[in-house]
Formats: sequence, structure tokens, C-alpha cells
Amino acid sequence: MTTIATRSRENTRARLLEAAAQVFAEVGLEGATVEAVCDRAGFTRGAFYSNFASMDELFLTLAGSVGEARVNAVRTRVEEMAADGALAEGCDPVGLVREVMDSGGDDRLGVMLMSEIRIRALRDEVFGAAYLAQEGEMVASIAQIIADIASAGLLRLRLPAEVAARMLMIVWEGMSVRGAMEGQDAAQLRRAGSEELGRLVQLLIEE
Repeated sequence: MTTIATRSRENTRARLLEAAAQVFAEVGLEGATVEAVCDRAGFTRGAFYSNFASMDELFLTLAGSVGEARVNAVRTRVEEMAADGALAEGCDPVGLVREVMDSGGDDRLGVMLMSEIRIRALRDEVFGAAYLAQEGEMVASIAQIIADIASAGLLRLRLPAEVAARMLMIVWEGMSVRGAMEGQDAAQLRRAGSEELGRLVQLLIEE
């Protein structure tokens, strides 16, 4: 019974998050309401407040889920490439980055969502601090992936892994926003991001 209840709660949260992403993309965070999210998901306000204490908590959960999905996609692809021997000594690190990025899940909705959340973080100091803490966790995850590749002897970094991770993330996000403004689709967004990250990697690694 407990397992069924847990799954039901997880499904409810997932549907609320999906509905919220759609509402935020349409009207922005400032224009979104609990009622609009519940209507889109097909739930009552009670269902919302049994899963989230506030809209701010929902915003941060959404930001975290988008970031986690990105990092997991990268980690999974790196592990697959390692198993296939693609990370052997002598591999092209720039080509490696591009191939890893091509497996990402960026799309216009995700870019719009994260842009809205950053605007909210700029306007609200408390929310901004929570967002930065969450972002720090994402940077740490990316840094660990980079450190693992470096420790395998495949490349040597000019900068600490965490600094490199933050630079890569900033470029990745910047190119995604620019691409979305230009009307690029998901495949084009990934391609543009991977090309720029490939150039940055050339600057970050020692010859």
C-alpha cells in the first residue's frame, strides 16, 4: 500500500512539474499561478500544496530537474563511450565534447523555463541565493565528470575542474539562449552548443 501511495505521489509531482513548465513558458513565472498549474495538470489546489509548500519551491524543483536531466545525459554518454573504448588515450577531446553534447536534451521549452527562473532569481534575493546553491551542486557534478576523465589520463586541464565546469556551463547556457532567440530547434540548439564548447575545451586543456 505504501509503495502504491509513493508512486501515486511521484506521478502527481511529475504531472504538476510538467504542467508548470508549460505554464511558465507561456506566461512567465510572474504570470503563473497555482490555479493555472493545477488546471493544466488536472489537480486541485490541495494536490499542489500536498507536494509543494509554495510556487518558489516548485520553481526551484523545476530548475533542479532540468539541470539534473542535463548532467545525467552527459554522464550516461560518457559512461557509454568509456565502455566502448572511445575514451582511450589519444582520443580527440574536442570531438569527445561535441559527441557528448549531441546526446543532450536541450529544447526551446527548457531554455525558456531556465531563463524565466534566472530572471526571478535576479529579482528576489532569497530565491536567488537558493538558486545559486542549487547551481553550485550542478557545477560540482559536472566538475566530477571532468575530473574523472582527467584522472584517466586522457587530458590535462589548465584550470581546476570546478572552474572549467563553470565556464563550460556558462557557455552552454549562453549559446542555448541565443539559439532559442534565433528559433533553433532542439537538434540545432545541441549542435550550436557543442561547437562552442569544443572551442572552449581547446583553450582549457594543455597540449
